[in-house]
Amino acid sequence: MSYQIELRHLKYFQVLAQELKFRKAAELLFISQPGLSRQIMQMEEILGASLFDRSKKKVELTAAGLYLKEEVDFIFNHLETIRRQIDNISQGKETELRIGFLGSAAQKTVPELVLKMNQKYPGIQTILDEMPNRLQIEQLEKDKLDLAFVRLHRLPEGISRQLVHQDTFAMVLPIDHPVNEANFKSVRDFSNEPFIFFSSEDSPFYHDLITSICEDAGFRPKVSHKSVNALTIFKLVEEGLGVAIVPTSLQYGYNLNVKFIELKHIPQRTELYVAWKESNRNPALKNVVELLVKRETGPDI
Repeated sequence: MSYQIELRHLKYFQVLAQELKFRKAAELLFISQPGLSRQIMQMEEILGASLFDRSKKKVELTAAGLYLKEEVDFIFNHLETIRRQIDNISQGKETELRIGFLGSAAQKTVPELVLKMNQKYPGIQTILDEMPNRLQIEQLEKDKLDLAFVRLHRLPEGISRQLVHQDTFAMVLPIDHPVNEANFKSVRDFSNEPFIFFSSEDSPFYHDLITSICEDAGFRPKVSHKSVNALTIFKLVEEGLGVAIVPTSLQYGYNLNVKFIELKHIPQRTELYVAWKESNRNPALKNVVELLVKRETGPDI
């Protein structure tokens, strides 16, 4: 008998690939466990490949299954995007744009972009979500984000970027720390203090850049804590658990007992990029990217 892959097969596979338990997946899909097994076996027969390893007590994805899971996730994410766009069109809305961003872009860069978008493209609705660098790129690749504001110098193939802002760095100290702007001499003043860093896993280049600031001052920083969240870093500094070096623009929008000393005379700068997936077909994305690119020779947003 000749079969074809249908959408239901892909949904059955997706749920089982997430749960890796036939009983649990069958419950979520509201079908019987034997019925789910038959559907998966039929799918494997059509594809001519085993998707799950059932030889162990725990069900596991094969190499082919792992590949298919990524593709199926992409398909259903794209279908959800289509559903939202159709809903927007039916309601007379132009479209929506999903934007991810770092905390350092939240005070000025993202709000000013949204303002410019509203002025030029009032039909575009924005969904804003603060998240770390790497998660933003993952969401871009899966079509769960349209734009990402990141501090990454290396991006996967198929992801484009545009520089939107260059920033200096600043020391972050507890409010009662004896060093202040008046008596500050060098980053070397903090060579014996514990540092709180942004996670190297989220942005290795960014981590290395901050490390280089300390090394240029003649010491290797002793890192006591790491976080992907600026507020967490500031709270740790506030509690006296260390000092930190962050982009100067991060000093705005927080009401904490910390102080900032801008490091004006060092060569290191941090760059904020807007990134997007080249194959993204969201009609709003093209307009917004053109808006950003036209800004390249103008003032920072």
